[in-house]
Amino acid sequence: MVLPLSFYSRPTLEVLSDLIGMVLVHRSEQGTTSGVIVEAEAYRGENDPASFAFRGRTKKSEMLYGEPGKAFVYVCYGIHFLLNIVTEEKGFPAAVLIRAAEPLSGILLMKDRRRTQNLQNLCSGPAKLCQAFAIDLSLNGVSLYSSRSPLLLKKGEKKGMELSWSPRIGIREGKERLWRASLKNSPFVSVKSL
Repeated sequence: MVLPLSFYSRPTLEVLSDLIGMVLVHRSEQGTTSGVIVEAEAYRGENDPASFAFRGRTKKSEMLYGEPGKAFVYVCYGIHFLLNIVTEEKGFPAAVLIRAAEPLSGILLMKDRRRTQNLQNLCSGPAKLCQAFAIDLSLNGVSLYSSRSPLLLKKGEKKGMELSWSPRIGIREGKERLWRASLKNSPFVSVKSL
């Protein structure tokens, strides 16, 4: 079952919590890859010093102000693609960065793209995940709630999942905000809980 638009049109921290355990799917010409989301981070509002929206509406932050349920893909350090999912209401800048996933299908394709045989290293970081799933700027702005979309999110198994909450990774500002959620004891997260 593909997650509906209403899933994303909620407060970002609620969406973040509920995203852990959901299944990310990318259907590409090379084949389909999927994985269970095990780690993600929230970025919310113009008062969040770690958000692109902190300086207001700019070319780089424009997607954050868009419709919920859309993919916001951008380039980090000029070489890595990162996948965010826009949340809340249109006009309010918020998104969740997908940091890590446990591979489910298309694993041989992921291994080839990542040039590694190590299953735990395929999607254990936001750039690694995008490389394994072949997520790039061509997917920026696609709707994740459409069953016809090449990139979408499906309902996963949440039963018995326990989350860990910690500061977001690699930021100096806003460290007091525990806006990183990860699946407790998962070997597929990018960084063990701090």
